Parts: sequence; C-alpha cells; structure tokens
Amino acid sequence: MTLRPFHLAFPVDDLATAREFYGTVLGCNEGRSSPYWIDFDFFGHQIVAHMAPEETGDRANNHVDGHGVPIPHFGLVLAMNDWSSLAERLQEFGTKFIIEPTVRFKGKPGEQATMFLRDPAGNALEFKAFADDTSLFET
Repeated sequence: MTLRPFHLAFPVDDLATAREFYGTVLGCNEGRSSPYWIDFDFFGHQIVAHMAPEETGDRANNHVDGHGVPIPHFGLVLAMNDWSSLAERLQEFGTKFIIEPTVRFKGKPGEQATMFLRDPAGNALEFKAFADDTSLFET
C-alpha cells in the first residue's frame, strides 16, 4: 500500500499569525486561501487553518512517560535527521516548547525522539522520529 497524504482542518484565531507560524517558522508552503482559511503543505500533507477562535487550545492532558501530553494534538513522524533539523530550526526561532526535544521510552519498545509545541492559536503539535521506523507500532 502506498501511503497517501492526510488532510486535517484545524481552528485558529488569527490567519496572519497562522501564516507566519506555519509558513515562516515551520517552513510549510502555502496553497490556496481565502479570508477564512489557508492551506499549507505540511511536509507533504494538507493541513488547513480555519478561522474558529472559540475552538482553539487543548481540553485535557494525559500522562505519557513522565510528561503531560496535551489533548488534542497533531503532528508528524519524521525521519530522524529531519526531526533534528526541525528541532534546531524551532530553537533558532525561540520556540517555547510544551515538551522540549527529548527521547521518550528510552531502551523500551517504541523508543522515540519527540517534541511538543503550540502554534500561536494554542493548538498543540507533536513531531516525533524513530531510529528504526519499524518500531512505530511496537508494543
């Protein structure tokens, strides 16, 4: 099976700020847009920032390997070198992390590099990478 791009629509409270964060900070190319939404190429996937200020932010946290993980959140599994490059880029932009770039589940099945941050609207994002991608669903 060939993995196809996913599509995700998510709420923001300011399109200009979303454009700056997703376009400039994360480096996502912009696609179509209107006064109410913007398409972005999110590392080969289509995400769409929609104006819906009352819907932004997380609603809960779950405990995962010693950290409070915000719910909901979205993100990507990147190749390790791409994850490292993105972590450096985000640090250069002075990004405030919810969970700093770290390795979770060290020495256990599913060991992964991970980092959590918020976009300007308060949406939580996770970027992760595995030294061995076959461990993505390991139990």
